[in-house]
Amino acid sequence: MPAAAARCGCPLLLRQQPAAGLRRSFSSYSGMRRVCAAAGGGSGSEGRPPAYGGLLLDAGGTLLQLARPVAQTYAALGRPYGVTKREEYIKQGFKRAFSAPWPKTLRYQGDGRPFWKIVVAEATDCTNNDYFEEVYQYYARGDAWRLPDGAYRTLHDLKDAGGYATFKLAVVSNFDTRLRKLLKELNVSDLFDAIIVSSEVGYEKPAPEIFRIALDQIGVEASKAVHIGDDETADKAGANAIGLECWLWGEDVKTFSEIQDRILARNPQ
Repeated sequence: MPAAAARCGCPLLLRQQPAAGLRRSFSSYSGMRRVCAAAGGGSGSEGRPPAYGGLLLDAGGTLLQLARPVAQTYAALGRPYGVTKREEYIKQGFKRAFSAPWPKTLRYQGDGRPFWKIVVAEATDCTNNDYFEEVYQYYARGDAWRLPDGAYRTLHDLKDAGGYATFKLAVVSNFDTRLRKLLKELNVSDLFDAIIVSSEVGYEKPAPEIFRIALDQIGVEASKAVHIGDDETADKAGANAIGLECWLWGEDVKTFSEIQDRILARNPQ
């Protein structure tokens, strides 16, 4: 989630997908799909094997979307602490701080607090530590974020991959240590075969190492996988550098149902 985060307003690092009813619904749906696959049917792919063997997903700005704009959140949480800046000012300050060169190797080291303290202070002109902690903890909750429409269903369906060999899923994200908790609260953590977090592995996209770690963990070759992210440099250039195809979220693909259709097609576009 590099410079693109500023474009989409991704902040201090992510709405709970309906849980029990949703799981029951998709459990029943998945069962029907397996029956169809056994009979030679499929989910929009007419029983064909998927065109890819694995999908890598960026988190912030792609799989995880903000429940409300970052400037709105910073302003609302900051009022008790004397924050009076207009939301447009906060938005511009956030973009400026987020995109500024970072002197250290990794932006997100451990819990990411050093980086995010600078961002919050630059965006709001408030250096009150209690305010920062409230903002930081807010974005550590699942209900501060949401999944794009159809994301849960697509991920669930791809695990079946039309009844063929197991399809592999991985998250590859420049994020801090809050990510695993967020994915769990959003009820998608168990759908992934690997969750690669930059603050844990010591590499940030576009470094080729972080993509290779993900591919190694899911056991899929770069030529047989596709990565989806929202940043031209961190995601697309980084993935392409190791022979990994990348679709930019919001440009090459705009919905998760489109992702599913392209992956399950015999001839990828």
